[in-house]
Amino acid sequence: MELGSGPYAEPVWTRTLLAWHIVFWALLTVTAVVSLLPNELTGREHVVLLALLAVLGTAYALIGSPAMTTRRRPPSHGYRVIAILCVAAVVAIYPQAVFLMFIASPQIWLLADRARDGVLFSLLLLVGVGTGQLYGAGWTLSAFWNILPWMIISLVVSMLLGIWIDRVIAQSQQRADLIEELESTRDELAGAHHSAGVMAERERMAREIHDTLAQGMTSIVMLAQTASVELSRGGATAVAGRLSAIEDTARENLAEARALVAAFTPVALSEATLTEVLRRQAERFAAETGVDVQVTLDMPDDEVASLPQGQQVVLLRAAQESLANVRKHAGATSVLITLTMSADGVGISVSDDGTGFEPSAAAAGYGLAAMRGRVEESGGSVQVESAPGRGTRVQVLIPSAGQESS
Repeated sequence: MELGSGPYAEPVWTRTLLAWHIVFWALLTVTAVVSLLPNELTGREHVVLLALLAVLGTAYALIGSPAMTTRRRPPSHGYRVIAILCVAAVVAIYPQAVFLMFIASPQIWLLADRARDGVLFSLLLLVGVGTGQLYGAGWTLSAFWNILPWMIISLVVSMLLGIWIDRVIAQSQQRADLIEELESTRDELAGAHHSAGVMAERERMAREIHDTLAQGMTSIVMLAQTASVELSRGGATAVAGRLSAIEDTARENLAEARALVAAFTPVALSEATLTEVLRRQAERFAAETGVDVQVTLDMPDDEVASLPQGQQVVLLRAAQESLANVRKHAGATSVLITLTMSADGVGISVSDDGTGFEPSAAAAGYGLAAMRGRVEESGGSVQVESAPGRGTRVQVLIPSAGQESS
């Protein structure tokens, strides 16, 4: 039988071997000491008896005990044969040592792979001990009839003890295997959770980079291109304004990058209210693109400021992503950003009068997918209304804290 490698793979009996060792050596020592007391044994019988006990002890130390630990079948067979012969011979010389059978019988069952194996060696042990007793009694018929009931009782007790030991070992091993399997499953789940956490963190970082650094870089590129065109036309004053805008955008990007590394709230929200940040974003977007961007509130400004920080971040990122899509795809002339409060929660709407698109075709875009992922993590939803030539409207709704928890 092969053993596993986990902490519970070790057979249950090997965790109780110390007690078996103590019992074995104690009974072996008692037998040797008692045999040396005044009795009917001759000197030669004393020597043979002690030699047999020495052989039994040596076999146990070199073969039996290691076999119990490793469950190697051939050595365990050899040890049981030696134990049966030694115990039978000791009983033949010194019948009072019959109690040695009670240490040999459990060992037989402990080393048995199957019940049939234990029964076979138990029968051999009882036949050997019974033969030894008959030899000590002079091979008389009366001695046979006296020994027979004792042998039958011993056989029954041995069978019951052996079956009990076999079941205890089997149940304990099953329990140990189950515990090992559960621990293995727990480790696998822990690894899966870790991998999921890593992937979630990577996705979060990707969204943050897309919503902050990538959009800032896009603004810088567009401003630089505009400045280059104006420089070729000789508009030094306009170029200076563009360069100033590039510097401001680069500084904001740098601050966002530092906040991202430190996992802080967006820099803009840490220095102003959400309404102020949205209006600032609208002004800069209008200056960069020439698109008219308006910000309106369908809720008091103080209620906007009292929104949880996490909701403000989601609303701000949704507005930034919507403006980025307007810049790249819409070709719009005006954009309306509206913050709303309703019984369903707080929301933001970004509408433009651009070229529009088929909403189903936007599924492949990372920006909209990232926006949906961020909003859904907050328990909210995203709706996109658009059609070719009819503009686009992106609506984000985030439930209130009580609704989200329920």
